[in-house]
Amino acid sequence: MPTKLRLPAPPDELTLPALLARNAAEHGSLPALSWREGPDGTAWTTLSWSDVRRKVAVLAAGYASLGVERGEHVLLMMGNRPEHWLSDLALVHLGAVPVTVYGTSAPEQIAHIARHSRARLAVVEGARELARWEPLLADPGTPLERLVVAEAPEAGPHSTYGSVYAGGARLHRSEAFEKAWRESRSEDPLTVVYTSGTTGDPKGVRLTHRNIVLQSVRLDRHIELPEHAEHLCYLPFAHIAERILGIYLPLLRAAHVRLCADPAAVSAAVRELHPVQFFGVPRVWEKLAASVRAVLGRLPEEQRRAIEAANELARERAGHRERGEEVPAGLEASYAGAKERVLDPLLTLAGMDRLVWTASATAPMPIDVVRFWAGWGITIMDAWGLTETSGVCTVNTPDGFRLGSVGRPIQGLELRIAEDGEIFTRGETVFGGYLLPDGSVESASDEAGWFPTGDIGRLDEEGFLWLTDRKKELIITSNGKNVSPALVENTVKEHPLIGQALVHGDGHSYLVALLVLDPELAPAWAEAHGIEAATPAELAAHPAVREEIDRAVEAANARLNRTEQIKRYRLLTEEWGPESGELTPSLKLRRRVIREKYADLIEGLYAQPHEEAHEEAQAEPHEGTLEEPQAEPHEAS
Repeated sequence: MPTKLRLPAPPDELTLPALLARNAAEHGSLPALSWREGPDGTAWTTLSWSDVRRKVAVLAAGYASLGVERGEHVLLMMGNRPEHWLSDLALVHLGAVPVTVYGTSAPEQIAHIARHSRARLAVVEGARELARWEPLLADPGTPLERLVVAEAPEAGPHSTYGSVYAGGARLHRSEAFEKAWRESRSEDPLTVVYTSGTTGDPKGVRLTHRNIVLQSVRLDRHIELPEHAEHLCYLPFAHIAERILGIYLPLLRAAHVRLCADPAAVSAAVRELHPVQFFGVPRVWEKLAASVRAVLGRLPEEQRRAIEAANELARERAGHRERGEEVPAGLEASYAGAKERVLDPLLTLAGMDRLVWTASATAPMPIDVVRFWAGWGITIMDAWGLTETSGVCTVNTPDGFRLGSVGRPIQGLELRIAEDGEIFTRGETVFGGYLLPDGSVESASDEAGWFPTGDIGRLDEEGFLWLTDRKKELIITSNGKNVSPALVENTVKEHPLIGQALVHGDGHSYLVALLVLDPELAPAWAEAHGIEAATPAELAAHPAVREEIDRAVEAANARLNRTEQIKRYRLLTEEWGPESGELTPSLKLRRRVIREKYADLIEGLYAQPHEEAHEEAQAEPHEGTLEEPQAEPHEAS
C-alpha cells in the first residue's frame, strides 16, 4: 500500500535531510541499510534509521573538513556499498551535490565528467578506479584536487574513507550539522546524473530536492507494498532508477535497503531473501527468463507439461485482469490449485514466491518476456521515463495495466505526441535543464514547458503509452522507410537460442543483423537436441544450430513487414556487456560502439558473396544463409 507515514512538510517543500530526520525520530529502530561483510562475505550487517543519521552526521563533518562546500559537486565511483550510500547522504546534508559516475566508464568519459562538473573531490572504491582517476590530478585542465579511497589497503598516498569518518567523529558538532541541513531548500540541486552516453558525451542532468521528492511521493502512490518493505539494491547509483528506488524512495517510506555489491549475484540474493518487490531493466528480466527456461528444458516431459498447463492458466487469468474483467470463478479456482501445486514450489526455490510488485523500465520490454513471466503469476509493471524526468513518467499499476505498454502518466505529468511520433512531456518532475561547464543550467524545454524526450510512441484511447523506439535510433533505409530496430530485435530474440541482436540498415535497401547466441539457453538447447559442443564457437558452427537460427530468423520475418525483415545476418558467440563496451551500464545497446567494432562484418553482409569470403567465414562467426546453410549471407525468405 502507499506509505501513510507523516510528511514533515508539504511534498513540494520537502528536502531529503528532512525525511532522514523524520525517520530517525519516528522510525529510528527500524532497519534502514544492510550489506554483506565478514570473513566469507555472507553475514549481513544492518544499520537502523537512527544509526544511519548518526553516521551521516559524522561523515558530513569529515567531508566538510576536506573543504567540501555548499553547492559544489563531489564525484563518487563506488559499487553498491555502504560507503557510497552514506557518503551520498552526508554530502546532501552539507548542501553539496553528489554525482555518481558509472564504474564501467572509460578514462575519457571520466575526464569529461570531471572537467564538466568542476569537481575538486572524488570518492572512489579501490585500485581499479584509482588507475583511471589519478592521472586527472596532474591534468591542468581538470579541477580535481584530491581523492578519497574506500578500500584502505589500496589508497596509497590518498585519504581513506576511514580517515574521513574518523576525522568527522572528532569534529562533529550537532548544532552545526542541524544548521547546515536546515539551510537547504526544495529548489536546491540534490544531484547531477550524467546520462550514459549512448550517442555522445554524457550530459549532466541537474535534479532538485523538489523534483525528487515529488517523483517519490507520486511513484509511491502506484506501488502496492507492505510498510517498510525491503528493496534489493543492485543497479548502479549512477542510474536514475536505482537512485530513486535505492536511496530516495526508501527515505520517503522509511524502508529497508539491502545492498548487493555484485550485480551477478542478484539471483542468489533473491533466492536467499525472497523479496516482495523487484525492479529489473529489460535485459535483467531476459536473463532471468533464460535461466528459468534452461532449467525447464532439463525437466522430465511430464513435469514440463504440467508447468506449461499452469503457465497457460496464469496467462489467461492475467488477460482478464488486464482487460479489467472479473476473473471467472472456475478459472480462479483452477489457477489457485495449479499455483499451489506446480508454480509456488518452483517460485519458492527461486526466491520469487513473495513478489507483489515487479517492474521494469529504461527500454521497450520484449513482449515474449512479459508473457513468460505472466505465466508464473508475475505481472511486470512496465514503466517509462528518463533521467531528465526524475525517473518514471508513465507506469502500469495493478488496477490498470496493459502488457506491452508502459502505462499511463503519473500524477502531475502531461504527455503529447508530435506529428513525427516523438513524445513530449511537462510537469514538476521534469528537470530544469542540462548543466553547463560554467555551472549554470540550460533549459531543454520550450517556452510552454514541453520537453522533447527523444522517444517515439503512441497513446491509445485509454491513455496507455506504447513505445516504439528512440528517435535517434530509428533506421532510415535508402527507400526512405523508417524502421524501429528495437521492434525487429525483440521479435528475433523471442527464439531461445538468440540472446542479443542488433539490426542495421541506415542508407541501405534492406536490414542486416548481428545475432549473439544466448550463453545460458544455447548449451541447454544443444543438450536437449543431443549436440556435443565444447565451446560456444563450436556450437555456433554446428549445422543443427545454424538451421535453427535460420528458422528463427524466418519466423521473425514472417511477423514483420517487408521493410522490417532481416535479409542477412551474422551469428556471434561472445556476449555483449558493459565491460566490453557494447552495452551501457543500464544494459542498453551502445549501437554506435557495436557498429564501429563490427564495421567490417556489417559491410560484409552487404557485399556480394565470393569464394574468398566463404573461406574466411569458416573460421569466424557464422554468416546466416536460409537457403544455403554453408554459404555466405543470404536473401531471407
